[in-house]
Amino acid sequence: MFFLLGGYVWVWTLILLVPALILGIYARARVSSTFNRYSQVRSVRGLTGAQGARLLLDSAGLQGVGISVEGGRLSDHYDPRSRTLTLSPDVGNSNSLAALGVAAHESGHALQHAAAYLPLRARTALAPVASFGSNLGFFLFFIGFIFVRNPLMMNLGIVLFSAAVLFTLVTLPVEIDASRRALRQLSDHSILVGSELDGARAVLRAAALTYVAAALMAILQLVRLVLISRSRQ
Repeated sequence: MFFLLGGYVWVWTLILLVPALILGIYARARVSSTFNRYSQVRSVRGLTGAQGARLLLDSAGLQGVGISVEGGRLSDHYDPRSRTLTLSPDVGNSNSLAALGVAAHESGHALQHAAAYLPLRARTALAPVASFGSNLGFFLFFIGFIFVRNPLMMNLGIVLFSAAVLFTLVTLPVEIDASRRALRQLSDHSILVGSELDGARAVLRAAALTYVAAALMAILQLVRLVLISRSRQ
């Protein structure tokens, strides 16, 4: 009876994830189309993403933050441990509105780091716990539900998975603030002017939607695990 009821709950709760799946697909498609569109529009000033990022960092007194151009498409990130900004070739070597928007966004993370921005500090601290909790939490829950039928193990899995959910929620203000800083800095230093800022803003808004989709998926997955756990009791 348990397997019939448990299997039924396991399957029907998949419906909960549909909105997040749809939003995720839409967000990825929008990022790709928006980035491609504004990658074709060159900035008037002509700075590349790497040059723009260097200007922003230096103007903030962050000459110690390194910039490297490497990696795959849209793999851009800032590493607070090494204080290094890594830009993909499509961003670092391009003078497009899209490239400058993304480069300024990653520079925004460096500015957050320098200012000891609390949500960024929280996200950095949560990162290893979230990675551990996301993988082990779901594994423990699955084992507890299917094989050993142990509510305690299932609840432990839920608690560990909750760390991953918290990480996605903390990520939202970090990314939104980095984009806000990016647009302000691009304007203040005249790296982009007038309607050029609208192109960078469109790219950053599309990127932000992917983080919203990730947070929604994590929340709905957690709700799903709780519902399945209750069906076992």
